[in-house]
Amino acid sequence: MNMNMNKYFFLFFATIIIASCGGNSTPSASNDSQQSSKQLIDPLPSWNDGRAKSSIIDFVTRTTTEGSADFVPVADRIACFDNDGTLWSELPLYFQVAFAFDRIKALAPQNPEWKTKQPFKAVLEDDMKTLMAGGEEAILKIAAATLSGMTTEEFEEIVKNWIETAKHPTTGRLYKEMVFQPMLELLDYLRANGYKTFIVSGGGIDFMRAWAEKAYGIPSYQIVGSSGGYAYEITDGKGVVRKLPEVHFVDDHEGKPIGIVRHIGKRPIFTAGNSDGDYPMLQYTTTGDGPRFGMIVHHTDSIREFAYDRQSPLGHLEKALDDAKKYNWLIVDMKNDWKRIYSWE
Repeated sequence: MNMNMNKYFFLFFATIIIASCGGNSTPSASNDSQQSSKQLIDPLPSWNDGRAKSSIIDFVTRTTTEGSADFVPVADRIACFDNDGTLWSELPLYFQVAFAFDRIKALAPQNPEWKTKQPFKAVLEDDMKTLMAGGEEAILKIAAATLSGMTTEEFEEIVKNWIETAKHPTTGRLYKEMVFQPMLELLDYLRANGYKTFIVSGGGIDFMRAWAEKAYGIPSYQIVGSSGGYAYEITDGKGVVRKLPEVHFVDDHEGKPIGIVRHIGKRPIFTAGNSDGDYPMLQYTTTGDGPRFGMIVHHTDSIREFAYDRQSPLGHLEKALDDAKKYNWLIVDMKNDWKRIYSWE
């Protein structure tokens, strides 16, 4: 693992720990009655009427109506979404880190030495101060113990079991229930209009692939994320891919446009994020030619969710907020633009 990967991997997890102290049919413009019928159906019912909602609908209408000056062929209708803080909540700590900590606790009986061995002792005792003092080495040990060593199929099964039972510490809801209903509607709306929706996240690609299709309707091959090392081997006569304790790619900040080019091969025309970590992806999207749409989910609702931006070590939003006007990025105010945040409200 090179030094840059070590640095980014450490910063990603360190920031986290500090915080814890449908279809693909294309609408036909030639059928006026069909278009009129579609306009009568609210595609975004959990969004309040206003600039945010109307801007999204206007953009989708312009880019999918044949004959429009902004018409975009189906093959180029690429929409990218950050995950943590954009499609589901991310406080009080990234959910994947909650998974890693839960894995340490679940594996502790098979590793009795962890009761006295750092950094595992700190995790078992919820001692974040000691864990942070362990620095990069401590974080890498936790990652190696929880995110590697098993086959990709074994890891997927572990994550699926966790997502079905683990609960958010503040709401008491399952983590999988912490997805944003307005964003689910947006994903459906885009796909109903011929867009392909992708996740481009700093989270682990294998972690997201285990549950994202069921939660968002986004298949595993349309997920871009941070990734570790793999090794192919034959186990009991079967070919398997085993996860290694290495970091190969960090899909955050400048890594996001690189991940898009590497995995998707097209510049998106629609991108949504919520933090400065999404700035390069938003910038890459909206500085391209033709119609472009950049959107920032601004966490402003301290009652129904969480309110944070400039001062938060998690989901830090400052530069992107300041430059939103420069790039014409839409700021979605969760408190004022969303009628509800979760499906269970």
